[in-house]
Amino acid sequence: MLYRIITLLLVAVVLLSSCKSKKRIAETKKRTKTEKVVADPISTNTVNTNNTSTSTKITKPKANATYAETVSNYINNYSTIAKEEMLQYGIPASITLAQGILESGAGRGELTRKANNHFGIKCHRDWNGERVYHDDDELQECFRKYKDPKYSFRDHSLFLTERSRYRDLFKLRKDDYKGWAKGLKKAGYATDPKYPAKLISIIQRYGLDKYDKQVLGKKASPLKPDDSKIGTHTVQRGDTLYSIARRFNITVDTLKEYNGLESDTISIGQVLYLHPVKNQ
Repeated sequence: MLYRIITLLLVAVVLLSSCKSKKRIAETKKRTKTEKVVADPISTNTVNTNNTSTSTKITKPKANATYAETVSNYINNYSTIAKEEMLQYGIPASITLAQGILESGAGRGELTRKANNHFGIKCHRDWNGERVYHDDDELQECFRKYKDPKYSFRDHSLFLTERSRYRDLFKLRKDDYKGWAKGLKKAGYATDPKYPAKLISIIQRYGLDKYDKQVLGKKASPLKPDDSKIGTHTVQRGDTLYSIARRFNITVDTLKEYNGLESDTISIGQVLYLHPVKNQ
């Protein structure tokens, strides 16, 4: 009798162990099925921040280039950007280029070379980007650093448009580069009393006002408009004042003036005049 009981107990232990083993296997398989592998987002990101299609292409002047050749090279590199900024923000391209040439040493200045900062814009309290320290009015002042020169030009536009002390500049004609040069000094952009004369000299010496004329175009001239050919554009989906102005080679401010617009809001189907209209 005792032998039977011992045998039954042994059989029960074996069966119990077998069940536990199967349960562990089942649990292991279950965990394997629900396991998730999280891919590294960097490895799946195919965007190349150094892609030449989105970066400004810069041509360097020859090592033995004269100053005039260096300036000419600078203008070739950045005139298109200056015109784009004029279209969107209304700052004469001639003024932007002249300031860039003067303040960056035509691209040869230390701050420009190490930080892509063409206009000597300092960090200020609202700057959260990269920065470099450079001797200016004081030792080791904080200046903004940009990954691409085009962001320096955009920051220059924002710097002027977003500060109330430069508001009167935008009441001037877009081809009045002399007024803009004097207005910048009056608004406190520079402390150098000869700053306006220097800008005007650069603009006249290198004919930079031609870029203002390219942006404004004949259609933007308020002097002798061709009233027999009043062009219009019907707003389509995806249109903005900037894209329309760029398409027809006029400024956003001019487009708004022709149509009596007080804001940048337009609607699909709206008809916009591309020339001045009598008795508007």
